Amino acid sequence: MRIVVVGAGLSGLAAANELTTAGHDVVVFDKGRSPGGRMATRRMGTARLDHGAQFFTIRSDAFAAVVQPHIDSGLVYEWCRGFGVSDGYPRYAVRGGMTALTKAMAAPLSVRCNALVFAIRRGKPPHAWDVQLDDGTHIVADALVVTCPLPQSYSLLVSAEVELPEALVRADYDRTIALLVALAGAPDVPEPGGAQHPTDTLSFVTDNQRKGVSDTPALTLHANAAWSEAHWDDDRDSLVAALSVAGAPFIGPAAIVDAQLKKWRFATPRTIWPEPCWTAADGRLVLAGDAFAGPKVEGAVISGLAAAAAVMTAG
Repeated sequence: MRIVVVGAGLSGLAAANELTTAGHDVVVFDKGRSPGGRMATRRMGTARLDHGAQFFTIRSDAFAAVVQPHIDSGLVYEWCRGFGVSDGYPRYAVRGGMTALTKAMAAPLSVRCNALVFAIRRGKPPHAWDVQLDDGTHIVADALVVTCPLPQSYSLLVSAEVELPEALVRADYDRTIALLVALAGAPDVPEPGGAQHPTDTLSFVTDNQRKGVSDTPALTLHANAAWSEAHWDDDRDSLVAALSVAGAPFIGPAAIVDAQLKKWRFATPRTIWPEPCWTAADGRLVLAGDAFAGPKVEGAVISGLAAAAAVMTAG
């Protein structure tokens, strides 16, 4: 089958890898400059910072099978086994930053970045779908896997006259505002270089140097969902100032060399669909992502694998 995957995050790449390995003709489109979605890493001078997902765990055999080759190659490594108190579960990070894992997953695939899917319509037989890009290009497909956040998926499918369950149409996400700071000296973050819910404002703090991602001192400060929602429309300078104050105990006496903001509008799904993906009646359209199998790195991959299986079962 000719299959189009919308979104080059973990779900889309996991689905595309399964489908390509099975011998299907697969192309992945993503509006971003590179694959990854929330597996995002940014450079600030000599510093490198993960500003989306900070780590992941492995709790299922299916996800372990996806990650194990990258552990064996040394790309993925164990960072720690908890923050403050060990719970015995390894937290994994990625050499070069989290986006390096998605780039490795994308390497054997046909992935087109800077390619915004503008509309999806029913295709003319024998093809099920007509996928239109914002440059006017039309791509025909026998099957379609859509992995972007559900509000974006719904807006794409309006023109296809697809009837989605009401719970998917109404799905919403918590927001996250991240402050990234490059420092002139070592920050004051407790072992192992990360802290979960350390203040009333922050949900996570990462020392990217001690984590093994950055050669120079650099902090990622994630505001929690409530604070991010309340301050989403504040101007940049106010946000930088407020989060710098919230992060002061972790920045310590180190001088801030550079500071950048990142806003994640669709950071965490508020509700989770009870199945790992949603499949249309004819099986030629599947929705996947972390709103299905859980708002974690593992959940996104499991959802992508389920989407690939659903497409192949229908085919």
